[in-house]
Amino acid sequence: MSLTFFIVTIFLMLINLCWIVFFTPMVPDQEWAQKIFYLHVPIAWSGFLAYFIVMINGFLYLYSKNLKYDRIGHASAEIGTIFTSLVLITGPIWATPIWGKPWVWEPRLITTLVLFLIYIGYFILRNIGLYRQRVALVSAIIGIIAFLDIPIIFMSVNFWAAEIQSHPQLGMNKQPTGILNPFLFSLFSFTSLMILMLLLKIQVLKKKDIEDRYV
Repeated sequence: MSLTFFIVTIFLMLINLCWIVFFTPMVPDQEWAQKIFYLHVPIAWSGFLAYFIVMINGFLYLYSKNLKYDRIGHASAEIGTIFTSLVLITGPIWATPIWGKPWVWEPRLITTLVLFLIYIGYFILRNIGLYRQRVALVSAIIGIIAFLDIPIIFMSVNFWAAEIQSHPQLGMNKQPTGILNPFLFSLFSFTSLMILMLLLKIQVLKKKDIEDRYV
């Protein structure tokens, strides 16, 4: 991994946080809570992108049986689950002043929680003592199946009746530039951070496999 990429990513995140805190506009009925939006949505995007990488490498492992793809999938699963847990934390913080309570049992929240719980099971399975290739095989299958939940999360506001929905459609193309520009920058910054974390974790897992004499 390039040191330059590491430095640039950290620099982007610092700029991103400063922009969000000091320069994004206040929304009258949400005030400071609305600034969570610039974190919550990019974090969700980055987590789901990590899970997409899990799915792709699941297929690649099933095809090739090359443990390189299992390491990438494992690393992506860890990063995706970290980001998804942050989604489940930042969401209630944002929701409390808007909905009057941190959690409601509505489709998008439920399907996101289901995804998180699937991956909790994924990591439990990785640590129950199965031999290396069997762990890789089962993990690949779970990662592929789990990804099916992500389109449901995105489309949940259209799948279910409006009266049980709390999430509106984003409609980012209709946002003023004072909101859209920092949002897009935050999206780019968190994507860069996710890739940086992924590369670091892959190196750790590769070193572990070499020590255990798996390649």
